Amino acid sequence: MLVDSHCHLDRLKLDKFDGDLDAVLDLARSRGVGKFLCVGISLDNADAVVEIASRYKDVVCSVGIHPLDVESGLAGVDELILMGERPNVVALGETGLDYYYSTETKEVQQQSFIAHLQAAGRAELPVIVHTRDAREDTIKLIHAHGNLETAGVLHCFTESWEMAKSALDLNYYISLSGIVTFKNAEELRDVARKLPLDRLLVETDSPYLAPVPYRGKANIPAYVREVAEFIAELRGIPYEQLAEITTENFFRLFPRAA
Repeated sequence: MLVDSHCHLDRLKLDKFDGDLDAVLDLARSRGVGKFLCVGISLDNADAVVEIASRYKDVVCSVGIHPLDVESGLAGVDELILMGERPNVVALGETGLDYYYSTETKEVQQQSFIAHLQAAGRAELPVIVHTRDAREDTIKLIHAHGNLETAGVLHCFTESWEMAKSALDLNYYISLSGIVTFKNAEELRDVARKLPLDRLLVETDSPYLAPVPYRGKANIPAYVREVAEFIAELRGIPYEQLAEITTENFFRLFPRAA
């Protein structure tokens, strides 16, 4: 079995599937994907991801506020804890810091990230972290406010091996997306080779960042297979072994998904 540990099922482009999410999930299932984590990004879409997870036995969800969505609404620690108690919610996030697209909201992003980390600690939930061009602050805030027991994952990782090591030291997992297959991603492939296998997850981040050979097209959960096969070849291990290990890692990190 394979897990798509990070997808946005409420945002998928369904034109080629006659608007039918079931068809998209069935295609992924036919390629060995047995679990999907549908990730929340704002207060506005929390209901949508919870509703999707309620419809499918193999879909779970997270709720949270993406750093690029902080201007659309924030949630305090108590509100995030309540959100985390909703059915089929297995994590808080995605949250984090993004200084690449938005430096003017830097302080608000940090406040929101801290609230998610504190709420996750109290609720005993893992955190799904988005980080871009904010290496030092991301690690610093996790260290200061995170719960090392429940920890979390740096999703769609594109940063340095040094940052990956810092996250691993904080008991975090690293999730790799289709970006690892891109021609210009040699630094990331170096990270993929070095990561301890027991801390590795795979994801699509669909509908974004489709892997080669689908780069430039709309991404779907079925393409997590391409990500996993590429990393397995990179590591010199059988695909089946990588699928088994990353699935075990997923359920260890997100025990409520079992």
